Amino acid sequence: MARVCQITGVGVTTGHHIHRSGKAKKEGGIGRHITKRVKRKILPNLQTKRIWVQELKKFVRVKLSARALKTLDKNGAFATLKGAGLI
Repeated sequence: MARVCQITGVGVTTGHHIHRSGKAKKEGGIGRHITKRVKRKILPNLQTKRIWVQELKKFVRVKLSARALKTLDKNGAFATLKGAGLI
């Protein structure tokens, strides 16, 4: 299964990690300098959960992000899963 939230659609993003060298000016140096940018992956905070849907009287297994879990608590399981097309 892909690293994508089934409700919000958030997935892996890419970015850079910046390598710096030198001593900071406030520590008595001549300042920090960027020497390299290294690629990195930023992974979403995904959880696999069994959600009880009262209207269907059954559990539904979904992979969702922490933000989607908060949305699920706020709006209700049935409405959120139906809006995402999972039911």
